[in-house]
Amino acid sequence: MCRSVTVIPPLRNTRVRQQFTDYYKMPKAAKAKVQAEKKAVHPFSRKAAYLARDAIKKERKEKIKCEKAQRLNLIGEKLLWFQSQLNPDKAVYSNQEACEIIERYLHRFDDELVQIELVNSIKGRQGRQHFSREAIIKQTIERERAQFEGNGFEIPDIINTKHLKVFREWNGDLKKLPSIKMREISAKDSRSKSQENHVEEENKEDQSLMCDTDL
Repeated sequence: MCRSVTVIPPLRNTRVRQQFTDYYKMPKAAKAKVQAEKKAVHPFSRKAAYLARDAIKKERKEKIKCEKAQRLNLIGEKLLWFQSQLNPDKAVYSNQEACEIIERYLHRFDDELVQIELVNSIKGRQGRQHFSREAIIKQTIERERAQFEGNGFEIPDIINTKHLKVFREWNGDLKKLPSIKMREISAKDSRSKSQENHVEEENKEDQSLMCDTDL
């Protein structure tokens, strides 16, 4: 017994033929799924290990980048504070005057600490408010005070005429930080005559160089 076979006549109409082809064509989503399955990385393969190392490396770079940006911002804030303390009529500062400015800087958190203390003094509050912020402030002050009383606390070089001029003209751009000269000032420097004499000699040399340049 012979079975009848249905013969599909050739499609002459281009539009109909295209629709017929599209109907039997594999869906794009299915193809993409198959390709994705082929490209799946085995978790214990060399490629997987490489990708993991690469991800860790990128994460480490990003962390270093963020830490650097944060450090630069802190330095920028510090320099802007010192710049705000400059007297426009002064061409140079003595060690004693620099130490006085540093003392004011070390007390910059006084108002905030008073506010925290007031909040915590309110009756009925359970636990100490803003404890972490208060701890960070006190640790910062303690560290800076130790530097100032010890080898020296780093500030913009305001006791050198030329360096002070550059610092005064700084517009806050962090990219220009390398142009600002820094100097370590110790509390002991305010009582040191030899240090004052050394600074005076530096300023005389700078003024002499500036005069030679003008000539």
